[in-house]
Amino acid sequence: MPITQADFDAILADRTKTINGDIQWRRDDDDGVGCSFRAEISSVDGHPVFINGYYNPIAGKLSYVIIHRETGRVYGLDLGAEHHNPTCSRVGEKHKHKWTDRYKDKEAYVPTDITAAASDPVSVWKQFCVEASITHNGNMGAPPPLQEELLV
Repeated sequence: MPITQADFDAILADRTKTINGDIQWRRDDDDGVGCSFRAEISSVDGHPVFINGYYNPIAGKLSYVIIHRETGRVYGLDLGAEHHNPTCSRVGEKHKHKWTDRYKDKEAYVPTDITAAASDPVSVWKQFCVEASITHNGNMGAPPPLQEELLV
């Protein structure tokens, strides 16, 4: 059963959301270019949420997405890909998805609080944590470097 608007508002407003430990990006086996991570989010209220991150330096795409275990994506930041809203409006390559009862996670808006570039995922992470009220007790490592193919 999907969460309600009130449930989402409580999750986002909860200032006890915490990620403990370092975050390490792992190269995706699918394409060999993108990398990702998953981190558990704990809180005093025990919200059933975690976060996924994805970065593709070749495509210039970066995403941080809060996932509710029963509902799916409830909040997220996407950089590097435009979005088409259900209302037919388009938002730019920097946008956030925020849960609403009407559109679930399908409507996005352009944020003003994320100023770092997609090419700097660690700085974007720090800004995302501040605005999403997440305390990260640890460090985020840099994404692994791309390996150049050897010419034979």
